[in-house]
Amino acid sequence: MLVKQIRNIALFAHVDAGKTTVTEQFLFKSGKIKNLGSVDKGNSQTDFLEVEKERGITVNSTVLTFNWNNTQINLIDTPGHIDFSSETEKAILAIDGAVIIVSAIEGVQSQTENIINLLKQNKIPFIIFINKIDRIGANTEQVIEEIETELHLSTLQLQTVINEGNDNAKTTVNWDKENYKNYKNLLESIVEYNDELFEQYLDGNTPEFNKLDIVLRKAVTQQNITPIAFGSAKYGFGIDFLLNSIVNYLPSPPIFSDKLFAVVFKTYHIKGIGKLSAVRVFGGKIKARTEILNASINITEKVGIIKNTDIQNQEVIQEFGAGEIAWVQGLKNAEPGDYFGYLPQKKYNKKKEKALLTVQILPKNKGEINALIDAMIILNNEDPDLQFSHLKEEQELHINIRGEIQKEILQSVLQTRYNLDVEFTEPTVIYKETPTVTCEGFVRYWLPKPCWAIMKFKIEPSERGSGVQYKSNVSVNNIKKQYQNDIEKAIPFALQQGVLGWQVDDIKITLIEGEDHEAHTKSNDFTIATPMGIMEGLTHSKSTLLEPILSFKIIAPEEFLGSLLSELLKLRAEFNSPEIEQNKCKITGKIPLATSINFPIKLSSLTSGKGKIITHFLQYEPCDVKLGKTREYKGISPLDTSKYILKARKALV
Repeated sequence: MLVKQIRNIALFAHVDAGKTTVTEQFLFKSGKIKNLGSVDKGNSQTDFLEVEKERGITVNSTVLTFNWNNTQINLIDTPGHIDFSSETEKAILAIDGAVIIVSAIEGVQSQTENIINLLKQNKIPFIIFINKIDRIGANTEQVIEEIETELHLSTLQLQTVINEGNDNAKTTVNWDKENYKNYKNLLESIVEYNDELFEQYLDGNTPEFNKLDIVLRKAVTQQNITPIAFGSAKYGFGIDFLLNSIVNYLPSPPIFSDKLFAVVFKTYHIKGIGKLSAVRVFGGKIKARTEILNASINITEKVGIIKNTDIQNQEVIQEFGAGEIAWVQGLKNAEPGDYFGYLPQKKYNKKKEKALLTVQILPKNKGEINALIDAMIILNNEDPDLQFSHLKEEQELHINIRGEIQKEILQSVLQTRYNLDVEFTEPTVIYKETPTVTCEGFVRYWLPKPCWAIMKFKIEPSERGSGVQYKSNVSVNNIKKQYQNDIEKAIPFALQQGVLGWQVDDIKITLIEGEDHEAHTKSNDFTIATPMGIMEGLTHSKSTLLEPILSFKIIAPEEFLGSLLSELLKLRAEFNSPEIEQNKCKITGKIPLATSINFPIKLSSLTSGKGKIITHFLQYEPCDVKLGKTREYKGISPLDTSKYILKARKALV
C-alpha cells in the first residue's frame, strides 16, 4: 500500500551548482512565495543563518513543503560543501527519492560522486538536473559523458539542449506523448525493461506512451535508469519540467506497518522554545502529548507540540502519519539517526563516514568557558559528529571536523547564536592505534578497600577494519553476570586512548581469568578496573600507529601528468598506471590524509585550475610513528593507578 500524492525528496549538489536557486524556483513556481530570493542578495528562503547569507553557501539542511500537480512535495535542501556532508547523511534517512544538481560548466565534482555513492548504497532513486546551460563554458555532452563513465550510470536524456552557453539557451522535450516516437534511442532504452513491450516493439509496433512511462517509472525506482533534465535555475527555465519529473518518476512513500516507525533526521535548538526534532514517519502515527519509544536508546519520550514544515505558514498540528514529515518538540534525548517505535533491521543503519580531523576550541574571553561548554553541548546534540569533549584536567575543549570551512562556520554560529568569540588550534589528523603482538593485561583492584576486582585479559591484533571484538571465557561462578556486563560496557571507554594517545582499534579482547568477592566487591569495581587491566596489557602490545588513507581520482590535461606524478610521490601516494584519453589523464590510487590536506589547492596551481580531484575515505593503515603523530594521554591515565582510582571513586576533584 502507498501513501498517494506525497514525495519526500532531497536536493543534493556540489557547492555552487545552483541548488539553493533551484529551491527558490520550486517555491516560486509552486506559488509558495511571491518573489524570488537570491543567494547573492542573502534573502533566499532556505539560507536563514547569518553566516549562510554572508557567505552564500548552505551549511544547514532545511525542510520545506509545497504542492505541485496535486502532489505534496516535502523537500530537504542540503549543504553542498563536503565539510557539511553529515547533513547530507542525515537527510538520506528521511527520503524516498532525490534530485542531484550538476553544473553544466564544472560537471561531476567530488561531492557529486560522494552523494551518488551514498544514494546507491541506500537504494534511493534519483534524477539529475544539469543546471546553468546558459552560462559560457557549458558543455552538457561532456558532463553526460562524465556522469556515465565516472559515475557508472545508465542515463536517459528527457530533453534536448539548444544554444547552450548562450543567453538564448533553451530546451525541447523529448519524452512526452507528442514527441516520444521521434526518439528511437529512448524507446529502445525503455522497452528493454518490459518483455511484453519489447516483443511489441520488435514486431514493428510502437507501444503507447502511458505504458512506456509506467515502465520508465519502475526502472527509475529500481535505479536501472537515471533520467536527466536540463535548465537554468537563474532564469527559471527547465524548472517546471523538473518538478513534473519529480512527481512522475520518483516514488511515493511506502508504509511499513500500522505500528509506529519513525526516524529523527535533524535537531535544532531555539532559545525560549527548546529542542525541535525533524521526524519522518514510515508507519503508524505520532500524536501530540503522547509518549513514544525511542527504540535506539530504549527510552520513552513525551511528544510536545507538533508543527508542519511549511516555512511560509507553519502551524501547530495534532498528529502526522506514514509518509509525512513534521517538527516535534519534547524529544529531549533524541539525536539524528534515532528511530522511534521499533528497529527494522533493513532500515536501521547509523553507520556513516566520520570526521578525520580534530581541533581545540579556545574562548577568547577565558571567563566564558562555561558558557562555551553549554553552547557546544547543544551544538553537539544537533550534530553528534562533532564528538565534542571537555577534558576537565587539561581544561580543554575538543571537536572533530571535516575541513577548514566547517571550522569557520562554527566560529560564526557561536558568535551569532551565543555571542561567544572563539578561536581554534590548527587541525590535527585523527590517528588510531592497534596492537601488533598478542599479550595479556592483568589487574588486581583490591586496595584501598572496600573493593575487589581481579581480571586477566588476552589482547590480540585483529584484521584491519574489523573494529573491537570482545568475549568472556570466565564463568559467572567466578565473576557474576552483572559484573561481566559492567566489564563489557567499560571496554569502549578503556580503548578511547592507548599508549600512543589515540583510540585503539582492530583488536580482540578476551576475558580469560577473574574473580569477584562476595563481601568486598562493590557495584562499580569492575567498571573502574577494566581500563586498568586493558591499558596494562596494551603496554606489552607493541602498538602500531594507524593513519587515515583516502582513495583518490585525479582528472587533468595530459600535459600536466609528469608534474602531478612527481608531486604525488612526495606525498607518499600509491597509484595505478595513468590512463590517457582525449588529451586527458586519469590517475587513481590512495594517499595519506596527513600529506594531502592542502593538495586540492596545489592541484589547482599545478594545472592552472584545469584539474580536479575526487577523494573518499578508504581505511586506516599502519604508519611509521616518525611520519605520524603520537600524543600524551588526556586526563588521568589508568597506568597512574593511585590518581586514577581516586578520580574514579570521586575522591579527587
